[in-house]
Amino acid sequence: MKSHQYINEESLQKFSNILANKIHHGFTIIERNDTLPFAVLSKGRKEVDHGFNFLLCCLTLGIWSVGWIYLTYVSSKEKNIVIAIDEDGNTFEEKCYSE
Repeated sequence: MKSHQYINEESLQKFSNILANKIHHGFTIIERNDTLPFAVLSKGRKEVDHGFNFLLCCLTLGIWSVGWIYLTYVSSKEKNIVIAIDEDGNTFEEKCYSE
């Protein structure tokens, strides 16, 4: 079995910095593997204040309805991402798609 020689100190430092930044912005670690290395992070649902958005929609004569729909259907979903180091030693981030 091959050893993981592509992982150097600079790659691990960049990986750790990205993880710390994501945790600072509200993500939590679901799974972490330091051998490969990768981490799966999750950010919970964002609650939408429908009463306030209805008031904004009325005050703007319906224009805010576009923003309200966006908040309700897109940004209020749970977000899952994977952060890992590939075989070239580059750190990357991808979305995890759930049901």
